[in-house]
Amino acid sequence: MNEKKEFSERLRAAMQAQRLDVSGAVLEREFNLHWSGKPVRRQTAWKWLNGEAIPTQDKLQELAKWLKLDAQHLRFGDHVQSHLRAEQKRWDQGVGYLERETFDAFLKLPAPQRKIIREVILTFAKVHDEPDAPAGK
Repeated sequence: MNEKKEFSERLRAAMQAQRLDVSGAVLEREFNLHWSGKPVRRQTAWKWLNGEAIPTQDKLQELAKWLKLDAQHLRFGDHVQSHLRAEQKRWDQGVGYLERETFDAFLKLPAPQRKIIREVILTFAKVHDEPDAPAGK
């Protein structure tokens, strides 16, 4: 299934969870009641509901807010949320004080120096990951 269709399924489910009729007219009306920008047309709402379009990020944020959802969940679904949580946990568990201090110092460097340091680290990582690399080096 493509991402537009998956988004439309999450949008439909969110509307149902809020006890709203799943229709372009209802989505248009409810969205425009909450949205302070240029109103969306019914055709746009219909495209969102039928997997033909995904709203821009600002509209997605507003949709998520009034549908009481996380914007990332509405846009990408649970699998992305799970992946992000796992990556965050990996960083939280794997990065100690010394690494954080190093990252902070790295971020304070000018861009050209950061580029050099990045290349050095990637080179070490590449050599370390090579299967024929001698053990202990």
